Amino acid sequence: MELKGKVALVVGAVKGIGRGIGLSLAAQGVKVALNYFDWEESLSDMKADFAGTDHLILKTNLLDTEKIPGLIETVVNHYGRLDILINNIERGGWPVVHGPYAEDQWDLEMATTLRAKRWLFDAALPHLKASGNAAVVNLSSIAGIVGRSGPASVIFNDGYAAANRGISMLTETWARMGAPEVRVNELMLGIVKTRHAEGTRGWGILTDERKKAIVDHTLLKRYGGIDDVVKAIVFILRDAPLYDGKRHPAGWRLCVGWGKDRPHAGWGFIGIADPNPEGHRATGFSVSILFVLRISPRYKTGSIQTRTASIPCRCRP
Repeated sequence: MELKGKVALVVGAVKGIGRGIGLSLAAQGVKVALNYFDWEESLSDMKADFAGTDHLILKTNLLDTEKIPGLIETVVNHYGRLDILINNIERGGWPVVHGPYAEDQWDLEMATTLRAKRWLFDAALPHLKASGNAAVVNLSSIAGIVGRSGPASVIFNDGYAAANRGISMLTETWARMGAPEVRVNELMLGIVKTRHAEGTRGWGILTDERKKAIVDHTLLKRYGGIDDVVKAIVFILRDAPLYDGKRHPAGWRLCVGWGKDRPHAGWGFIGIADPNPEGHRATGFSVSILFVLRISPRYKTGSIQTRTASIPCRCRP
């Protein structure tokens, strides 16, 4: 996808990963609509960072799903189209922060991480299809795979894990709904700065021993940064069209920052769900395909295959 001139809606854009994605897209000529609701104290920094770019800042409570269609209409009325949806809204209560699990925490995690994403996609889909060459990226968490287990058990609540497992299923469903005009992909984050590592309240109260146990559980012995996530997003949007987004339903699942409690573990692009992975191309690094979820566009069925392979990727000039 040629990014220059496209219109993107990035939710959760006031700081951290969302702001980083918005800034990267804006730097490549994308017109960015940036939604936020919480973290009002970060708004002035956000405005300063986006000064000089073609952007639109909006404040919408996405937990109030009745307001979501209005958000989408505002973006479309302002820019005339919508080509990209960065579905970056979540809420995960750390067990180490909140203590015993309560129903209201469960409800909040489901409403934010799962429900809001669903209704955003629902409202955006007609406009994305009208684009003819559009893309959705759902940001989720490896909690949907590992659950509340191992050293990460102090980070991931079981409801948060269940909600993120649901995002994986929705991604596969939405890929079929959006095809052939809209590609739908999922980026599953592991231990990443501002999400489940440095820059969060939970990380700040962990003991050094627990932090070390979490970092030691990653193969590269480090947690990810915002730039790692931004590069993955740009790769999905710009460099992974599945050869022709107009012909193939796309449901990729990419994981950044896995631990080693699973046999298919590592850093980078860990899982790729691709109807045709043979011709995969990235920019300047190798991609390890550690599990492949094949989605059949003909029979609309899927199967999981576990494999380990290293594919050398061509560098773009």
